[in-house]
Amino acid sequence: MSNATRRVTILDLAAAKRDHRPLSMITAYDWPTAKLVDGAGVDCILVGDSVAMVVAGRDSTIPATLDQMIYHGEIVVRASAHALVVVDLPFPYQHLGVRSAVEACARILKETGCQGVKLEGTAGQADVIAGIAAAGIPVMGHVGLRPQAVHQLGGYRMQRDGERLMADARAAADAGAFAVVLECVPQEIAMTISAALEIPTFGIGAGPQCDGQVLVFHDLVGLSMERVPKFVRSYADTKTTIAEALGRWRRDVEAHDFPGPAETRG
Repeated sequence: MSNATRRVTILDLAAAKRDHRPLSMITAYDWPTAKLVDGAGVDCILVGDSVAMVVAGRDSTIPATLDQMIYHGEIVVRASAHALVVVDLPFPYQHLGVRSAVEACARILKETGCQGVKLEGTAGQADVIAGIAAAGIPVMGHVGLRPQAVHQLGGYRMQRDGERLMADARAAADAGAFAVVLECVPQEIAMTISAALEIPTFGIGAGPQCDGQVLVFHDLVGLSMERVPKFVRSYADTKTTIAEALGRWRRDVEAHDFPGPAETRG
């Protein structure tokens, strides 16, 4: 349990990179999850557009809406006190021009109280990152496998074009991003990018040489309903525990064992 009395800032992340202290980031979308994640002392909580898949059961992140991201982001911010909270900018706002992106990010910042936004993009979105940062909104970049572009990339596949990945990451950093996520990138490329950038990198399926690591909460605790990526290490089998608890409760109800004397008032 963290004893921190203040929330992590982007300056703390920068200092961690300089000090070679590994950073941690986990997704959260609701009150109890955010409470648990924040209490574990992680550096960052990501309110990801992955909510569309792991919570709403969609087959991609594309259906996530701005209103949904704001709804979940506001809950997570209220539930947390230590971690820096970053909320995903959903598709397609980073492709609608600087003004539209800034307006959407401003809504996220104002209505959730979060400390930053994350957007997927290539070097082609550098002007958008610069515009958001110029508006005083901290921006986290995301390169490599970009789930919002999954159809264009041909599926959830490892991204191996080192020159393009470096160019995308450098463009995000040069435009003012405070950190960048590297998703499904060979570890040699991720290591090279992490060493080249002054800002922290968070890897997911990108090897151990990144400055930090990020995972989806449901994958980490064994609560995912679909196939789990091979880069995930599950630290619990929560799905089995919950299923067994539900089964025991149903059987107790059917056997007239619940509620019993302990759960019944006279």
